[in-house]
Amino acid sequence: MNQTLTVLLESLVIGGLIGFGASAGVARMFHAPKVQGMGAFRTLGELNACQNDPVAHFSFGLGFLFNAWSSAVGTGALTGDVDHRIVPHWTASVAMVKNRNLAETLHNPRRMALTGTVVGMALITLLNTTAASIPHSLQDVAAKVLGPASEWLINPVMPIIFWMAAVDAGRRTGAWGTVLGGLGHLVMGNAVPGIVLGIVIGKGVDDLGWTKVTKSLAGAVIVLFAASTVLRGADLTLLQQLKVDIPHWLLQFHDATGTKPQ
Repeated sequence: MNQTLTVLLESLVIGGLIGFGASAGVARMFHAPKVQGMGAFRTLGELNACQNDPVAHFSFGLGFLFNAWSSAVGTGALTGDVDHRIVPHWTASVAMVKNRNLAETLHNPRRMALTGTVVGMALITLLNTTAASIPHSLQDVAAKVLGPASEWLINPVMPIIFWMAAVDAGRRTGAWGTVLGGLGHLVMGNAVPGIVLGIVIGKGVDDLGWTKVTKSLAGAVIVLFAASTVLRGADLTLLQQLKVDIPHWLLQFHDATGTKPQ
């Protein structure tokens, strides 16, 4: 069988499965904890950040298409952005073109699954067939050109967009987004997760006040950042930069856990 035809058929099958699972799982996240969802926490925050606007959902997914395509061309692999960002956002965009009722679109697992199947088939087929049809010499060029461009999109363009959304949401939300975004950049190398968590905490406090739920959420985020700091070895890096003597027990802990920075 012709290689292109083989790639096409396999992409249709794989894309349909990815679209079905990812889209249904994202829709089920809106019904947690009554049912088990499936998807990244950032996906839920990014979907809410688009404020149910089909154009915003499509534009957001389109922004990560170039990174996914350059990865498919340069390395032959699909990035996590395909099923965490592009498929859910494009599925939501298609589902809400004629109907903005969330209960019947974004929050409906059956509707999202069926729509996501079609979106996944089209997306994966596009990525794989175009990547397979490009000569290897051009693949190297594409990887060198598109790689840096996609990195610029992810950092700093996307963090700036999310930070502006946090600031626009109010003083408290902007403050939480700024602080957690800065910590996220220092610890994880990307401010977006911290800004999204800041938006969730800030808006939660604005709507509910400092209740047991919001206090628990803020505490969980603090524990998350503390754990990430230690497991990534950022605490050792910070102490070294401050020229502070590192305790022997802390070095032993990082050696035992394999989290000592190189």
